[in-house]
Amino acid sequence: MSNIPQGYRPVGDNRVREIVGRGLEEFTVGEVIEHRPARTVSDMDRSMVLALTGNPAPVHSDAEYCERTGRERLLVCGITTLGIVVGATVRSTSGMTSANLALDDVRFTNPVHVGDTLRAETEVLAARPSQSRPDHGVVTCRTAAFNQRNEQVLAFTRTFLVPADATTVRDATSY
Repeated sequence: MSNIPQGYRPVGDNRVREIVGRGLEEFTVGEVIEHRPARTVSDMDRSMVLALTGNPAPVHSDAEYCERTGRERLLVCGITTLGIVVGATVRSTSGMTSANLALDDVRFTNPVHVGDTLRAETEVLAARPSQSRPDHGVVTCRTAAFNQRNEQVLAFTRTFLVPADATTVRDATSY
């Protein structure tokens, strides 16, 4: 194949494999990644996270409570929003991670409701070799998420461990 699209690597005759995640050498400090596709929050997202976490807050589950307390509709739990946004970043940042090291400075800056469509962007703040694991690197990113009205709804800093040599790991694991 002579024309391999970005985001893929050749793995045989007329065969490519989608790239998931990055290794240390593939991160550039200051780079901003626009994550796609955007994701519309569903009522299933809202209710499943409540069920999984056992969260009893009526602001997330009781429409009548919301109406009586001046809210137009149910709020999506912040953990749901955080999960959707982190998930949206994985393919192009931490898909090859061997450990999440930190989630810092998490800010929920605007409410999220069922039907909101979220998109995210991530800036690479730091990328360095790991001091304790020489075959890995430590990457720190700042992610912001926006709704369909371009209002920021979430921001956080995340630090994770990635392979120093992504090609070797990809070859060894068929990724």
